[in-house]
Amino acid sequence: MLLRSASLVAAVAALAVSACTGSNHTSGSPGLPPMATRSFALDGGQLVARALPPRTIGEELPSEGVGSVHSAPWGAVVGGFTQMRYAQVLAFPPGTILHVRNLSKTTAHTLDVVEAIAKAPARFPQSPSLAVAAAGHGVLGKGYASGIIQPGKSITVKLLKPGIYLIGCAFHYSLGMRDVLIVRKGAKPGPQGTPAPQPTATPSTAPSSSPPGGGW
Repeated sequence: MLLRSASLVAAVAALAVSACTGSNHTSGSPGLPPMATRSFALDGGQLVARALPPRTIGEELPSEGVGSVHSAPWGAVVGGFTQMRYAQVLAFPPGTILHVRNLSKTTAHTLDVVEAIAKAPARFPQSPSLAVAAAGHGVLGKGYASGIIQPGKSITVKLLKPGIYLIGCAFHYSLGMRDVLIVRKGAKPGPQGTPAPQPTATPSTAPSSSPPGGGW
């Protein structure tokens, strides 16, 4: 009787551990590694942490959740792009085949190279002309544009040439979707920002030429 009770307790404990640490996946476009999702019990509730797969950039409006962060080394506020969870300066080694995933559920985005720079600081131009149509033959560099990435979809781009690239979304550059992408051996992504407040208005998917805010 005691042996049977002990076995039952052990089975219940194993089930509880499995429930607290179990994982599932949310898939993107075909061929793209899934975004891992792991849930942990926390004071009777649930804390869900998401991490992007390696060699992946996630993008969305800062107000959609990825947020913004002031990068002291680059002397600029960056937002809308991450390779982890929240906004940060991006970094990958040369030769990377990079997935760019639109994390938004409702809004189309792009990833365009605004310009290449030699070193900090990152001086983002006020109203650059960014292409909506794809350009650059899938290789990151001057004039590269991803083309429109629909909600939940992704594209790939090859990082063949080392350099420092200022990037932005053609539709939402003026709303803070701009970042620094470092292509260099041993480069590390910057510290992450914090979650952004919920949007108060539906963003436009048309390119904007209005001056950006935030005191760039």
